[in-house]
Amino acid sequence: MTNKTALVTGGSTGIGQAICERFLNQGYQVINLARRALELDNHQLHNVSVDLSDVDATQAAAKQAADNFNITTLVHNAGLIRPALLEEVAIEDLDYLTHIHIGAAISLTQAVLPAMKQAHFGRIILITSRAALGLETRTNYSATKAGMMGMARTWALELGKHGITVNTVAPGPIAATEMFHNVIPEGDPKIQKIADSIPVKRVGTPDDIANAVHFLASPDSGFITGQTLMVCGGASLGALSL
Repeated sequence: MTNKTALVTGGSTGIGQAICERFLNQGYQVINLARRALELDNHQLHNVSVDLSDVDATQAAAKQAADNFNITTLVHNAGLIRPALLEEVAIEDLDYLTHIHIGAAISLTQAVLPAMKQAHFGRIILITSRAALGLETRTNYSATKAGMMGMARTWALELGKHGITVNTVAPGPIAATEMFHNVIPEGDPKIQKIADSIPVKRVGTPDDIANAVHFLASPDSGFITGQTLMVCGGASLGALSL
């Protein structure tokens, strides 16, 4: 690999910030596509403001990034939950999450593919969720996150011959993120209850996910593609109390 440039979506806080910081520490140029800038003093960081639910704006931002940089690593991290029980699920929310989780991934990947194919190297990593296996109040969220897994497997089949790998990382409950604390406020006793229900007896951190992303993004991980790495402390495992 001769080029170390990563495009990360939703890199301004939480998991996305941890991913960006890890790439920057490894000498990457990092383009952060998000509604807000990542407030970090680093000349290798480039913030691009965009609302990924806007198809035209996303495609324009993707083209801008691809025109200005030879991007060989893409991490689509941006996401939202929009929780609701089935009786209250809004189809409008499904459209919204589909644009962000799936549509944006397609637009961004289409934009960066020429540089990856030319380099005969690429790493595409989609951040999905353990909730793709099922979780109450997550109809729209789990459906679109599960869709990302199927999409990644399809891309892995199409792109492997070009030296491009495509994988997904599925976080479990990750504290110190806006998504987590929008559902469960900081200091809520429920957090400890969740930790107690997880085999490793703690909730995750953004760095736990950044570790997985950087493992899959490494040039040494070229024989891993089409896979989902559950980074959930064992929360995705079935359990039976006897």
